[in-house]
Amino acid sequence: MLERKKIFYWIIPILLIVFLGNAVYATEQQEPSIVKQSSALNGQFYLEDVVKIYVPSTYNVDQPIDNTPYVNKSLEEFSKMFGGATAIDGTGSWLSDDNQLVKEKVTIVYSYAEDLDKKKINQVVAYTKSLKEEMKQSSVSLEVNGKMYFIE
Repeated sequence: MLERKKIFYWIIPILLIVFLGNAVYATEQQEPSIVKQSSALNGQFYLEDVVKIYVPSTYNVDQPIDNTPYVNKSLEEFSKMFGGATAIDGTGSWLSDDNQLVKEKVTIVYSYAEDLDKKKINQVVAYTKSLKEEMKQSSVSLEVNGKMYFIE
């Protein structure tokens, strides 16, 4: 009987440690979401969908051009579709078939959207296709919510 009591005295502390350890771990896991919910941004309006078109700086694939008219047209189209747009200049690069680095200036025109439905996606893809044809490109890059599409 004395042996049973000794085991009992060891089991209770072990169970308490396991129980409290799990409770502390669970609290630590929930903390980031509590911080997010109680931040200064709580209750503020936000847009989570983003659409980006990569306007090339070449015509007919390899002839350098001033892409300003195409960027302005993209800003106008995206503003009509989403209420506003922003353009950022950048440099894109890739490896050619003969393993040489090819660099090209590119302008990224993007908009955040409140309601990115199928109709708006179809409008964006149609515009991207028309830009591809007008600039005589093999494809134009379109990014939607972090996924890159090559519109051919």
